[in-house]
Amino acid sequence: MLPYIFRRVLYFIPTFLLATLLAFLIVQLAPGDFLSQLKENPSVRPETVERLRQEFGLDKPLFVQYFLWLKNFLSGNLGISFQYKRPVSEVLVGPFVNSMILVLIGTALHYAVSIPIGVYSAVRPYSTGDKVFTFFSYLFLGIPSFFFALLVIWGMLKLQQNFGWDMPLGNKTSSRLPPDLPWWRSAWDIFIHALAPSIILVLRGISSESRFLRGQMLEVLGQDYVRTARAKGVTENKVVYKHALRTALIPLIAGLGGLLPALISGAGFLEVVFNWPGLTPLQLTALNNQDIYILQAVTAIATLLYLVGNLVSDLLLSVIDPRIRYH
Repeated sequence: MLPYIFRRVLYFIPTFLLATLLAFLIVQLAPGDFLSQLKENPSVRPETVERLRQEFGLDKPLFVQYFLWLKNFLSGNLGISFQYKRPVSEVLVGPFVNSMILVLIGTALHYAVSIPIGVYSAVRPYSTGDKVFTFFSYLFLGIPSFFFALLVIWGMLKLQQNFGWDMPLGNKTSSRLPPDLPWWRSAWDIFIHALAPSIILVLRGISSESRFLRGQMLEVLGQDYVRTARAKGVTENKVVYKHALRTALIPLIAGLGGLLPALISGAGFLEVVFNWPGLTPLQLTALNNQDIYILQAVTAIATLLYLVGNLVSDLLLSVIDPRIRYH
């Protein structure tokens, strides 16, 4: 197993280099750079612009700029943000944590809801409960998430106007709370504000995964080894949860690698709609200002999450399915 993990880590290198290089070149395709706006400002002297260009390394060829960024990244230095004049690591940490709050709550909901629904629908196919879940699954798959988010905000505003309730609408925390709250009360306030965007974030995923798991379970429950287990008197719960579910979960575990990056990118528009201070608002501002180092750092983090997630999903597959062995 260890040699396999070592080889997979080695495979990370070319993928990471190619992804970050492409992102760097794509950002550079836009006309001008961060200092272009300063050049148009008559109150800024050309000597100042030139000094900043040399200070930020923008006077060097593109590939030199990329390798300088890569060298600093490998030493733990993400560069200096052009816009904020601060280390990128300091600028990113807050929005990254905020985005991960949405993603972690969404991931927990994703599996905690989709797996029981998929199992229930497969064990009781075409029952009333299965038809209800099928209806809502197709409904949530058909409604775009941003439209559903607008509906939720409209409903929360109506409740706030009609009943005077303090709804967790927008931002990360309530503005009315006193500053000397205990930590658990602050954490609860953040959780309440994150709940609505997290639920909307995974609604489509829950709908599709529960339908997919239902199909997988129905196929496995009809196989010979399941019928043999039942004929030998194995309890139905053991047949469903030990034999059938274990096999049916394999495709879901295989897709775990892309889940975190997909949820981070999917959380983007919800962060904008709910005014959540995550990575996407920061990225949009950085893209508008051509703040290269922030964009590069976000790309590098997303790539690493994708690569590590794929490795973790492969290792989990070997745990769930004893037939899979890595050497």
